[in-house]
Amino acid sequence: MGRAVVYVLILAAFAAFFVFSPSHLPDRNRQELTRRLGYKFRTPTFDPLVAELERIAEERELGSRGNAIGVEQTAKAKIPEAYRDSNDEGRLNISSRLVVLFPLVDHSPTDGLINYEEMSNWITEQTVNKLNNRTGRELAFYDKNGDGAISFHEYLPQFTEEDIARNETGHGQAGWWKQQFTNADVDPNGLLSFDELKDFLHPQDSSNYRIQNWLLSEKMKRMDYDRDGKLSFDEFLHHAYDIYKSYIEFETQGDDVPTAEEKFDELDLDEDEVLTVEELRPLFQYLNPGELSHAQHFAAHLINEADDNKDGFLTLEEMLKHEYVFYTTLYENQNGDYEDDFHDEL
Repeated sequence: MGRAVVYVLILAAFAAFFVFSPSHLPDRNRQELTRRLGYKFRTPTFDPLVAELERIAEERELGSRGNAIGVEQTAKAKIPEAYRDSNDEGRLNISSRLVVLFPLVDHSPTDGLINYEEMSNWITEQTVNKLNNRTGRELAFYDKNGDGAISFHEYLPQFTEEDIARNETGHGQAGWWKQQFTNADVDPNGLLSFDELKDFLHPQDSSNYRIQNWLLSEKMKRMDYDRDGKLSFDEFLHHAYDIYKSYIEFETQGDDVPTAEEKFDELDLDEDEVLTVEELRPLFQYLNPGELSHAQHFAAHLINEADDNKDGFLTLEEMLKHEYVFYTTLYENQNGDYEDDFHDEL
């Protein structure tokens, strides 16, 4: 299967995992909370200027939460360099931007060629900056007492003490959210610092063991049809293996992909013919892909799409010839096809 085709499948699988929205809240609040928690699918951004334009657009979309006076007017005031590089129609001159950005990406080594590692490092850096910016905005908005941290009630004030005391852990209920909050609260002091809040908002990108274990447990509930708390081979085959296979085919270009039986046997460490949550941990990044994971695959996609001579490197000429590949988000925004919501209730 071609890598471009597999990448489309990965996008679909990636979007399908953005599933957390408290079902009992009004639709508008639920959608806003889903966006705030980072579960809305977003294409990684190659150009930090475009990332800044997206940030301004997000502030405008959030309405009263931001002080946006229009994306274009705000952008001109905050990032005038975007308009110095624009064409006569006022749109970003992406050819000019690629010329500026190429030497910033090509630095290890600086040889006029961009390899996968350089591209992956660059896209990952843009993604980390985006996650940090979102977290900073949330912290600034919800930190009502100005102590630099967020309490459960500051972030989710709709839940009363009685709601929390009932500890109902169904999807979207107070106990369900409290568990996520507790998982992120490493101290634990009942408050989320910047890093803890980032883990709470973007759990798929967290290295926190409790968060990862919780995500895998929630994922297993959807695959475990006989409700025994483990995955049989059939459950693994029909609900986990195809997802894993899509990623591996993309990463290896279809070479040396283990069969379902081979992968199951590899994961089944105690050889009891079922998989526990702990045994599924090696598949975490495939079953719960975060934006950082997606950034690595997006980097490979960029290389694959623009590498005309298939030598594994990109020249500036190749990038200019395929400039639209690096500005997918920009083109899609202009065509009105971006910012779809993906709500797949657990």
